Amino acid sequence: MLKIQEIRELIKLIDESSIDEFTFEQNGSKVSMAKNNQPTVQAVNQSGATPAAVPPAPEPAPQPQAPANAENQAADPAGASVNAAASAADADLVAITSPMVGTFYESPSPDAEPYVKKGDPIQKDSVVCIVEAMKLMNEIEAEVNGEIVDILVENGQLVEYGQEMFTVKRK
Repeated sequence: MLKIQEIRELIKLIDESSIDEFTFEQNGSKVSMAKNNQPTVQAVNQSGATPAAVPPAPEPAPQPQAPANAENQAADPAGASVNAAASAADADLVAITSPMVGTFYESPSPDAEPYVKKGDPIQKDSVVCIVEAMKLMNEIEAEVNGEIVDILVENGQLVEYGQEMFTVKRK
C-alpha cells in the first residue's frame, strides 16, 4: 500500500499534468484519481477491506503576489515557485519556496560547499539547493536575480510544498 506522503506526491504530479485520470494497482491495492472541482482519492484494498477516503493534499495558503513581470512568471523544470514575501516594508524581498514535499539539502554532497550563503548574489538560473523527494534529487533554481538575505531552513530538514526556503532581495 502506498504511504500518505507518496499519495500526496502523486496528487500533486497529476494536478500539474494534463492527465485527467490515473489508476495505480499494487499487491491487491488500487488507487484511482480523477480531476474535477472537488478532487478526492479513494484507496481500495481488493482483499475485501472497507475503502478509505484520503483527502487531497492541502493547498498552501495564498501568498500575496508581487506585480506580474517576467521574473515572477518564469518557471524552472523542477517547478519551484517564487512568491512575494509577506513583508510590506520591502517590496523587493521575494521568497523561494519548495515546489514539493521532501528533504532540503544546501549542497550537492555532504562534503561540498553550500550552493548559496547569506549575502551571495544569485541569477535566475542559479541552483540554490536540492530537495530530495522519493529518492530523486531535484535541483531548485532561484528564478529571480538578487541577493540571498536569509536561509529559512536547516540542512536535512523536511520541507513542505510551498514552504519558504530562502528570502531574496530582488535586483
